[in-house]
Amino acid sequence: MKKISKIYYGWLIVVALFLSMALGIGTRQGFGIFVDLWGSEWETNVSSISLAASIGWLVNGLAAPIVGQLSDKYGPKIILIFSAIIISLSSILVATSFNVITLSIYYGFLISFATATGGPVGILLSKWFAKKRGVAMGAVMAGGSIGSLFFIPLLTFITLNYSWQLAWIIMGLFGLIVVVPLFIIVLKNDPSELKNSSSQILETLESNQDENGPLWVDEWSKAYNSKPMWQLSMGYFVCGITTASISVHFINWAISENISPSEAAFSFGVLSAVNGVSVFCSGYFSDMFQRRYILAMVYFVRGLAFLCLLLLSGQIALWAFAIVGGMSWLATVPLTTALTSEIYGHKKLGSLVGLINMSHQIGGAASVILFGMAFDYFGNYDLGLWVGVISLVIATIASFTISEKKFSSRFYDKRIEQTT
Repeated sequence: MKKISKIYYGWLIVVALFLSMALGIGTRQGFGIFVDLWGSEWETNVSSISLAASIGWLVNGLAAPIVGQLSDKYGPKIILIFSAIIISLSSILVATSFNVITLSIYYGFLISFATATGGPVGILLSKWFAKKRGVAMGAVMAGGSIGSLFFIPLLTFITLNYSWQLAWIIMGLFGLIVVVPLFIIVLKNDPSELKNSSSQILETLESNQDENGPLWVDEWSKAYNSKPMWQLSMGYFVCGITTASISVHFINWAISENISPSEAAFSFGVLSAVNGVSVFCSGYFSDMFQRRYILAMVYFVRGLAFLCLLLLSGQIALWAFAIVGGMSWLATVPLTTALTSEIYGHKKLGSLVGLINMSHQIGGAASVILFGMAFDYFGNYDLGLWVGVISLVIATIASFTISEKKFSSRFYDKRIEQTT
């Protein structure tokens, strides 16, 4: 019992959010499994199925600022609980889809709206962690990688051996049975909600109160008067282009290269396993060095992964992308959220993270439909992949040039201490 009492409560919240990310990102990343199957069953083309996914990414982006503002106003716990309920029930409803229209309603609107939880997650972790913020956010995002590693091969197996409807029902039941009860029991809006506050929790509260920075805002609109907000948004826009296009079209790309869907799903699972390690490491090292350096490196490595798909072919391209791409896949999320928190403060963090996520999802929505149209027209994804490479170069430069030492509370507080 003594050992349990020494565990910092914030890590229990990390575990709960970890499982939530596994469900949410596992659901979204698993969409690509069904593109070819739905196209055949509903007698439609890749562009039409891509439209449903594109609507989903767009709705998710537009919902992000709304969900973020609600979190700023009512606290992240209640928003995350309702989101988990909607995702779970909507996943079961997807099993009843019979055309692109019904898929667009259940997946494109309901699931996509409910998964716009970057704001509340960012608020929660920023309030519970000060010194180890990067590690905590990296650990939570590793849940998305583990979700993809576990769910994508599982969903592929169920789909090939039973039915795609059963695959979606199982996803929904996982949320209702595991994630929702865990959120209700474990989540706390901030450390002050615990009755018996430990010394660690009191220290975190004091650290959060002491944090300050020259660009901290009371109104979210003021953040757009400064350069870092645009740089972060630009990078995340590119992140959306490159992750959404792959999550929807990767398995179809593999089929076009005469690779089986099961091998493609397994390789994406390997990508997720590699990413589970890299996303945690990126958070860990970003607590030691400037986060902008790690973020720029992530975009650069992802550009190399896209080049693998263009310059290599067949199974060599598949596995090269899995390994190289896995080093960068979800690592942008904890870095971007932590930078936003430290440059602009906690008061409107939900709104700001929501707005940055909106840029991510708008980029994703555009790329999903354009990749589908390019494939239907040219018979390959080369044009879309080159767009990905060029945009990732831009994101690398935008991230590297963020004036983190000048504006981040991590360094601003140290400068204040040195001058006093």
